[in-house]
Amino acid sequence: MTGAGALWAWGLPASGLPIPGLSVPVEPDAPDAREALLDELSDPAYAASQPSWFDLLSQAVLDWLSSLRLAEGDGVPAVALLIGGILLAAAIAAAILIYGVPRWRARSGVGVELLGDRDRRSARQLRRDAERSAASGDWARAIADRYRAVARALDERTLVPALPGTTAHGFARAAGRVFPTEATELEAAANRFDGVRYLDRPGTADDYALVRALDERLETAPAPLADLTPAVIG
Repeated sequence: MTGAGALWAWGLPASGLPIPGLSVPVEPDAPDAREALLDELSDPAYAASQPSWFDLLSQAVLDWLSSLRLAEGDGVPAVALLIGGILLAAAIAAAILIYGVPRWRARSGVGVELLGDRDRRSARQLRRDAERSAASGDWARAIADRYRAVARALDERTLVPALPGTTAHGFARAAGRVFPTEATELEAAANRFDGVRYLDRPGTADDYALVRALDERLETAPAPLADLTPAVIG
C-alpha cells in the first residue's frame, strides 16, 4: 500500500501531517528500563507468589509417587512401597501443619497502609523517590518518603511490623526497642516526619540528612540475635 492509502492506514491524513494528540511511544534507555523492571519485581506480590522449598519438595514427591508401578500380588516390593507412601504422606501432612500457616500469613500480611497513607512502594523505591525530591529541593516530600523507607525496610526485614494505624512515633518506639542505640535518632526522625506531614513545615536539608543517615545505619545494621520476635507496636 502506498501514497494516501498508506498514510491513512497509519492514522495519518492524506496530507502526511500527524494527527494532533497522536503521540509516538518513546522506548526507554537501558538504565531506565532496568530501573523500571527492578521496581516491578520488588513488589511483595511477586515474592509471595513464588513457590517455596516445601512446595517444590511436595511436587517432587508427588511426581515420584505417580511414576511408581507396583508389582502384581502381595510381594515385599509392593508392601514396602505402600508403607513408604504412607510415611511420605504423613510427613507431608505434618509439614503442611508446620509451614502452611506461616506461608499464608506472609501473603496476607502484605498491606497498603504505611504511616497513615496508602503506599505500596518498597523501601528501595521510597529511597529513590526521596533522593529525587531532595535533589529538587522538595525537603518536605524527601523527609516523609525517607522516614517511610525506614519503616518499610524494617517491616520487610520482619523486625518491626508496619501495621495499619501505626503512627510515626509509635513505629519509632517499637524500632527503638529493637535497636536501642538508635532510639533517640528514631524519635528525632519521627519528629521531622510529623513536622512536614502534619504541621506544614517545609523541612530543611539538615532534617533530611538526619533521616537519611538513620536509614543508612539501620539498613546495614545486623538483625538483633537476642530476640528474634518482631517488635510490638505500642
